[in-house]
Amino acid sequence: MKGHKLTRNILIGMGLGAIFGLIFHPFASTPWVHTYLSNGILYIMATIFITLMKMLVVPLVFVSIVCGASNVSDPKSLGRVGGKTLILYVITTAIAVTLAITVALLLQIGAGANIPLNVDQVVIGSPQSITETLIGLFTANPFQSLAKGSMLQIIIFALLLGIALNITGEAGNRIKKWFNDFDEVIMSLVKMVIAITPYGVFALIAKLVLVTELIKFLHVFGYFFTVILVLLLHVIFTNGIILTIFARLNPLPFFKKMFPVQLFAFSTASSNATLPFTLQTVENNLGVDNKVAGFTIPLGATINMDGTAIMQGVATVFIAHVYNIDLSLAGYLTVILTATLSSIGTAGVPGIGLITLTLVLTQVGLPVEGIGLIIGIDRILDMLRTAVNVTGDAAVTTFVAKTEKQLSYDTYKAPVS
Repeated sequence: MKGHKLTRNILIGMGLGAIFGLIFHPFASTPWVHTYLSNGILYIMATIFITLMKMLVVPLVFVSIVCGASNVSDPKSLGRVGGKTLILYVITTAIAVTLAITVALLLQIGAGANIPLNVDQVVIGSPQSITETLIGLFTANPFQSLAKGSMLQIIIFALLLGIALNITGEAGNRIKKWFNDFDEVIMSLVKMVIAITPYGVFALIAKLVLVTELIKFLHVFGYFFTVILVLLLHVIFTNGIILTIFARLNPLPFFKKMFPVQLFAFSTASSNATLPFTLQTVENNLGVDNKVAGFTIPLGATINMDGTAIMQGVATVFIAHVYNIDLSLAGYLTVILTATLSSIGTAGVPGIGLITLTLVLTQVGLPVEGIGLIIGIDRILDMLRTAVNVTGDAAVTTFVAKTEKQLSYDTYKAPVS
């Protein structure tokens, strides 16, 4: 019943936020609305909410992975879980960007378009190279990594620490018990923060609708709806195939139980901010043991960006058509490879997809200025693709748990609790 109430309240918060934003949208430029609503009450509420969610990420990821790695009775199984998870995350991301390019080419989005660029105010950061990303997996100072929130470094360190606890003996068992107790405390904190989700969602949606210039959507309808179409195809068919054919599970309970998480991810546009909610849902409602979920979900929030890869695939085709640049088959294969690899190490925070898109465009010789065409509506698509990202994390986690016999069928089939 609590799960249903939370879903209902999130939906109510989204609806009221949209209505509130539309009511005050005509007055968005007035000093009172701009100062006291948009940059005042709504900004404060939304920022505090997101900050609280991000507050949970580092301790949750660190403790969950340490517990997951240290509680594995057979260390070889950790290698199996890690190998399966990593391979599946890479494969599903490659499928996502391939599907995006295929659909965008079939629909010929952007072909014949003559949209002037206005990128004077566009500021895009510089993405890391693949080499820098691989080297950056490891840290010389784990405490500094924890302080900075360097997720890949935290994951690697936590994994190594968990394995060390598992093989140390009595001293490792004493520290392992402390981490398990800490994990329970962290999950209680997660429940406290999740309880205020509807209020945070209201503020986020209200501010977004209030400040968005709706006219920007008119010029890029083709791109906008193509991304949405591919996101839907991927989340339904790719994840459905993983669950139905490979895991041999009925996908309906999965999608039903993941719906509140998808709403939350849509509202925050952050895989990291959604991570506590995703982990709680996968363990409590889908029946995945923490030994698997505690490792695969934080890893997925860091490296599994199917929705982002879809945006990059569609955006590449769109920008190529707008500039009348003909990408060869080799060019599109480069896009698939680059988009897949660039998702590794991508921070699960709002807007990061535009930064990694610069890497993809550069690799195939497309003008980075083309991002100016889509930056105006990226916030909405960022929200949607985040929902796809977390769904993919949960689908892969459920499959891996099934193969490792760490999935409770009774919990998976049971109504939401």
